[in-house]
Amino acid sequence: MRFAHLARVRERAVVAGAALADLFFPRSCVSCERLLDAGGRDLVCGRCWARVHDLPYPRCDRCGHPLAREHCAWCPLLPPFVRAARSVCWIPGETAGAIVHALKYRGWRGVAEGMATRMARLAWPSDVVSERTALVPVPLAATRERERGYNQSTLLAYALGARWRVPVWPRCVERTRRTSTQTRLTREERRRNVSGAFGVPLDAQSSLRGAHVVLVDDVITTGATLGACAGALFDAGARIISIVTFGRAPAIGDRG
Repeated sequence: MRFAHLARVRERAVVAGAALADLFFPRSCVSCERLLDAGGRDLVCGRCWARVHDLPYPRCDRCGHPLAREHCAWCPLLPPFVRAARSVCWIPGETAGAIVHALKYRGWRGVAEGMATRMARLAWPSDVVSERTALVPVPLAATRERERGYNQSTLLAYALGARWRVPVWPRCVERTRRTSTQTRLTREERRRNVSGAFGVPLDAQSSLRGAHVVLVDDVITTGATLGACAGALFDAGARIISIVTFGRAPAIGDRG
């Protein structure tokens, strides 16, 4: 009885502390900066999440890209051993872009939870759902991870893994050399920039043999970085690789 009483007292203290924190340090949405509801845990308000629109239909069954013509023009960008790819929304986009920016550059790690919730709802081919062995986050360069204090892809992978009940292999693929930022590069320059930039440690290769792993990143643009990671995993013994991201960059001719 005494322990039960102490537990109730502790629980009330936690609730009271949270209420005081909301009173004296009110939280605002990381996207629109409006005040959030007291007691809520999400760092993005419901109004902003409603403005993050899913990729339009119809979509390619393999790569999940919206189809603007009879044949998918995006699938050829992916290596043949990539089984499927899925993304939630277009990036850039005013609200979606602000959410990714808050996670990636402003230190709001908790944003990964809401992003992963929406990534977990994506529909996949049945074989991907039944076969996926582990989630593998795309690695950051060591210097960038030290500067940022975390890898946003790793945060997304763990949040998504908890929802899918799939393990995360955070050091399964690593950068073997530093690359230039991809932001201002063309598609071909991006491909050359990351060519040979990733490898799999020897102690991870035995786990990869015959596995179907899912690469996790915040945004896919041309697919160069994710394709290079997928190639390293495949060369190390992975049987199949799939890809999941929160955002996807549109190409010329894509529907909004």
